[in-house]
Amino acid sequence: MSPGDGLPLWLGLDIGGANIKAAHSNGRAISIPFELWKRPSDLREMLCRAAGLLPAADHLAVTMTAELCDCFATKAEGVSAILGAVSEAFPGRPVAVWGTEGRFLSVEEAIRRPELPAAANWLALATLAARLLPEGPGILIDIGSTTTDLIPLKDGLPAARGRTDTRRLQTGELVYAGVRRTPLMALAAELPHRGEPTALTAELFAATLDVYLTLGDIPPDPTNDSTPDGGPATVEAARDRLARMVAADRDSFSAEDAVALARAADEALMARLLAAANRACRAAVGPPAGAVVSGSGSFLARRLASRLLPPGSPVRSLDDAWGPLASQAGCAYAIVVLAAEQEPSLP
Repeated sequence: MSPGDGLPLWLGLDIGGANIKAAHSNGRAISIPFELWKRPSDLREMLCRAAGLLPAADHLAVTMTAELCDCFATKAEGVSAILGAVSEAFPGRPVAVWGTEGRFLSVEEAIRRPELPAAANWLALATLAARLLPEGPGILIDIGSTTTDLIPLKDGLPAARGRTDTRRLQTGELVYAGVRRTPLMALAAELPHRGEPTALTAELFAATLDVYLTLGDIPPDPTNDSTPDGGPATVEAARDRLARMVAADRDSFSAEDAVALARAADEALMARLLAAANRACRAAVGPPAGAVVSGSGSFLARRLASRLLPPGSPVRSLDDAWGPLASQAGCAYAIVVLAAEQEPSLP
């Protein structure tokens, strides 16, 4: 996406509870970690930091999921606080807020009707991604660090039945599981260990990041301490965390044990996502004939697509279509494109 001379430059912000993602009209995109629920008063500063990593922009497009953070008493309070931080960070700039009706709202309308901007980012991504499958039934599989969106598509348009997150959890279109932040105890009550079903400890000892570090799908990052024990995101530290899930430690839990438990956890997550995808599509569009995959967990999305679709079905990757960074910040990128398209009619 490259803006022409004289066209407004847009900055898209996707404000989540654990990450802030930003995209620019020139196609650049970033994602920065920010645990908003721990530091809500720092949101304005973090928004300025994210914007400072991209070129200047004339207009802002905003979408969010952070209103669900438990630092806010209600979603309405969260929407108001988030948009207040946006206004403080970018005074005087026009702001368009994406909503679940598939249109942009003014800040005033978004605050007055908080149910519309709340958790609306998935619809922006689905609206743009669906264009990659212009005919027939399909599915968008967007797997992130915390959640997975499984959005039925039909003839190039989203065909989701849910609009709120509660309803999307009911339809299978939203699964609260991703490739980094999901506790292992949320995937299964027990997993096989050394050939025997073994109950998992009901503690936040390990997360899916440990699974995919161990399996080699996510590269190690010794500087990343956003892990259950605050230790580094390395394979060896992941083994310690996985060991505790079966009440063991490094002295009694080998590297081979870690790989085996990680494979079992991956299969448990895959089974959950496959069941949800089938439920979501069956009621909305029938069996999907193609898929669009995206997100920081696109490696898992591809594997899910291969199990969900008939052999030879098209699988379009947003990594290829938009570039890896834009794919990982897909909702921010999508609202930039949609805002530029709808600019003449924006509030």
